[in-house]
Amino acid sequence: MTSAATALDPTEARPASPPPAPRRRRPSPGRILAWALMVVLLIITLFPFFWMLRTALSSNSALYANTISLMPADANLGGFQRVFGLQETEQAIAEGGSGASIDFWRYLINTVLMATGITLCQVFFSAMAAYAFSRLHWRGRDFVFGLFLISLMVPVIFTLLPNFLLVRELGLIDTLLGIMLPSMFMTPFAIFFLRQFFMNVPLEVEEAAMIDGAGRIRVFFTLIIPMTAGPVATVSILTYITAWNDYLWPLMVSYTDDSRVLTVALGNFTEQSPQTGPDWAGLMAATLVAALPMLLLFLAFARRIVSSIGFSGIK
Repeated sequence: MTSAATALDPTEARPASPPPAPRRRRPSPGRILAWALMVVLLIITLFPFFWMLRTALSSNSALYANTISLMPADANLGGFQRVFGLQETEQAIAEGGSGASIDFWRYLINTVLMATGITLCQVFFSAMAAYAFSRLHWRGRDFVFGLFLISLMVPVIFTLLPNFLLVRELGLIDTLLGIMLPSMFMTPFAIFFLRQFFMNVPLEVEEAAMIDGAGRIRVFFTLIIPMTAGPVATVSILTYITAWNDYLWPLMVSYTDDSRVLTVALGNFTEQSPQTGPDWAGLMAATLVAALPMLLLFLAFARRIVSSIGFSGIK
């Protein structure tokens, strides 16, 4: 009887129903407006790069007749060919180019050497100074660090003349070392940036290493630097990008191709204009090629840079 009643009970035979699917929340008007604003800002930010590429792929003779067109005017690779020295002078002049040659590879090598030297030296010496300000206890430490922070408020234009006189007295005018010298040792920003992270390294770890017989130098290279590899890489990338894009100081110091970097070379290329006007296609092609390595470098490490700056409290 019990088994028969159980078999006839509809509540026992009914299969379990699946849980109801969660409702999709409709996006609020504020969220839609925020996304629309972000898309507009993204378009405004990327439009100069698009316009640079559009101009580089155009012909100078057709640019003036198609000033508002979003597509390349008479699309060709003549601008890039002139940058890399793959176009004859007669053909360059026929396409509206200046006919002047730009030793792109030489300027690129000078820029790489300059930016690499500044980055290696500045990060190394700034890391040592940051370690001294964060770990070593000596009289006047906080006062000296305050002076470093105050120097952040001094405009760079005020230091150009003293640095120029110093480089001239050292006989380093028109040399890559003369370009690197003023910024190759340390900067207040790099010291402050790295000090924030060095202070977050547990003091007990450093004390344990020193109990085992490690000195300050060994602790710095085998403990502090590996534990803060992310911030060190971030400040290295920022330093490299800053050195690559510097223009005013290399313009003051370099006079010949032996020490001329890309930013200065592009400025000189603008002045070498034919009768019809500047070689905009060649100039935009050279600018795009010069900026592309830094753009890719920033895109590859953008997340690390933003997270490191946010963690250090820099706004």
